[in-house]
Amino acid sequence: MAQAVHREVAHKISLPLAIADCFPLFTPIGEMDWVPGWQPRFLWPQDGRTQKGMVFLTGQGSEETFWIVVDFDEAQHYARYARITPGSRSVLVEIQCKPTGPRETGVEVRYALTGHNEAANPDLLAFAAGFPAMIEEWRALILKWIDRKNSEA
Repeated sequence: MAQAVHREVAHKISLPLAIADCFPLFTPIGEMDWVPGWQPRFLWPQDGRTQKGMVFLTGQGSEETFWIVVDFDEAQHYARYARITPGSRSVLVEIQCKPTGPRETGVEVRYALTGHNEAANPDLLAFAAGFPAMIEEWRALILKWIDRKNSEA
């Protein structure tokens, strides 16, 4: 029997935003502002309001992914999502934002990844190895979004 691969990865970034402006960027609707191609399909609640128990889908075909909001604490600026891509992987995603200044927020992103089968293991291992670079790309995308927003103001 093949072994399921499990990896836990984390990376921290800093963003030049007040925490009240930063934390909402890591919700399904908030990510639509800065993640190219991010188009969640909301099952509950249908208006896309982030709350504990929310269910939504992303991707298509073999990459269709089911998401559930496991924890969502606006006061603590913390969110935890469970996502399952059937036949491939299960992932627990945690976002923790903490103010580091009046207009600066530290963001820690943690993923716990588990492959569903031996065929999924190489992609999962590559994803884990590239995780810090992916989160740094998130930072770059958010900085571009901030620049666009400021130029429109």
